[in-house]
Amino acid sequence: MRKYKSAVAAFLFTAGLVSGPVSAQEDPVADLMDQLAQAEDERSAARLERQLRQEWSKSGSATIDLLLKRGEDALDVDNIDAALEHLTALTDHAPEFAEGWHTLALAYYRAEMFGPAADALERTLALNPHHFGAMRGLGAILEQVDKPHLAYDAYSRVLSLRPHDSEVIEALERLELRVNGQTL
Repeated sequence: MRKYKSAVAAFLFTAGLVSGPVSAQEDPVADLMDQLAQAEDERSAARLERQLRQEWSKSGSATIDLLLKRGEDALDVDNIDAALEHLTALTDHAPEFAEGWHTLALAYYRAEMFGPAADALERTLALNPHHFGAMRGLGAILEQVDKPHLAYDAYSRVLSLRPHDSEVIEALERLELRVNGQTL
């Protein structure tokens, strides 16, 4: 539980430092992030999200790309043990690759290992504070462990980056009464 609390603290600290997308001159994916935040429909948003995920998945190393692919393939066929093996090797060899940590978090989450999943999401967000998938995952974990205020905050941050996420909108609506209470 202690590690879980540090993950949440790190998320909130990291997210608090980020007031919005950085300029395209500072970060090559910033333009895509700006476009995503301003997308006018779900179709455009989905296209931009795919492009962002492709950019985030580029490690610069054929070996690391192969480990990521094997981990993702293992998750696709629900072989969690193999996914954890590949993705742990990936993060051991490339600890600065945010997408490796994010995919490892997905494997931990699927194994219902919420503490390690939160830790991996913490690493993802430390490396890529705009990773809406990691924020969304943290929101799901926080909701799962009955931390509605923190889950609501995480989901709200996702929506500021990715306004057309219907599942996040539903989660916010589901948590609204628990977090903000009933208005008179």
